[in-house]
Amino acid sequence: MPEYAPLDIPDDPKLVHNITHFARALRKAGLPIGSGRVVDAIRAVQAAGFTDRRDFYWTLHACFVNKPEQRVVFAQIFRLYWRDPRFMEHMMSMMLPAIRGVQEDRSAQAAEKRAAEALLDGAAPDLPDDSGDRPDEETLIEVDASMTMSAQEKLRTLDFEQMSTDEIAQAKRMLARLSLPVEPIPSRRGAASPRGRRIDWRGTLRASMRQGGELRRLAHLKPRLRWPNLVVLCDISGSMSQYSRVILHFLHAVSNARGQGWARVHAFTFGTRLTNITRHLGQRDVDAALAAAGAEAQDWEGGTRIGECLHGFNRDWSRRVMGQGAVVLLITDGLDRDDPDALGREMQRLHLSARRLIWLNPLLRWDGFAPRARGIAAMLPHVDSFRAGHSVASLEALATVISRPEDVGEKARLMGLLDAPR
Repeated sequence: MPEYAPLDIPDDPKLVHNITHFARALRKAGLPIGSGRVVDAIRAVQAAGFTDRRDFYWTLHACFVNKPEQRVVFAQIFRLYWRDPRFMEHMMSMMLPAIRGVQEDRSAQAAEKRAAEALLDGAAPDLPDDSGDRPDEETLIEVDASMTMSAQEKLRTLDFEQMSTDEIAQAKRMLARLSLPVEPIPSRRGAASPRGRRIDWRGTLRASMRQGGELRRLAHLKPRLRWPNLVVLCDISGSMSQYSRVILHFLHAVSNARGQGWARVHAFTFGTRLTNITRHLGQRDVDAALAAAGAEAQDWEGGTRIGECLHGFNRDWSRRVMGQGAVVLLITDGLDRDDPDALGREMQRLHLSARRLIWLNPLLRWDGFAPRARGIAAMLPHVDSFRAGHSVASLEALATVISRPEDVGEKARLMGLLDAPR
């Protein structure tokens, strides 16, 4: 255990108190911060000074953040606590959307609601007290809330990016109970059946030999059923990090569920490089599985090179995991700056190797979404179905249509926009 020398605390220790409260909010938001880190942060600020706001930010960032996924939460809590002069009113407006005035007419940014929840720490706004004496003749208005959407229904349709810490935990529990069933595939091999349409010549000859060569009846075959593989390619770049974490939690439940029909579930992550995390998702404990997958993939919240990563998959893994008519789930927003022609060729090759290619894109949550980005325009023609993947409800919808080859999702509508003259 390291020993710290006595720390000179100023007579008016407001800064020390604020850093301690800031660290407590980070810990409530999920960052593993102990008292030792708080002392280190106070020492670091004392050494670096408090003259420049940018230096102060990165000093605390170096003391409290040690994983890429913690950066967004830290940035939002820092902005609300240190940089917004009316942060308490702003947070109250986010926690209670009915309060107007200080609330901005926009959706909460990434991790902003979690930051507000951590800083408030259960605090409630001071609402006017209406419990005083009312005149006897005052009319009481009863509100019929029977048609009000339940909290669970709101959670089903809430964007993963806008969820608080508790809401993400509830969403993960809902996804852990969600199944992803698939219909079996009739293979060329046959199984003996008296009602089969194919004649089993070998079985017929073997039966005749047991009867002294006399042919008494014909044996028949029916197609033998087999289960396809599920191959998942999940984008873990900076714009997809929150969605990919929740979706990987859902894929862990699919990988470890019995009786859903998948022969095997192969999972890959990609940002700037391709990483195979199949063996990690095989662990029964979800936290250990995702921690191991995160340690294996070194490009979390980095850049995006979709075309290069798909090229690596088609070259190194396609024949290994897609030889039995696999269904492919591609989870990405399609925002890629590489050559769109090369991306289109790799998507075409992936499409030809798969039995069915389904693209989940969180950007479909916007009503006015259009395939204007070059990467999206290059990828869209080579998928069988194009669907949203931003909420629990969107993944539930995927579970109902994954075995329907006629389902194309939003592809037909967006292809019409893509082909329309600009």
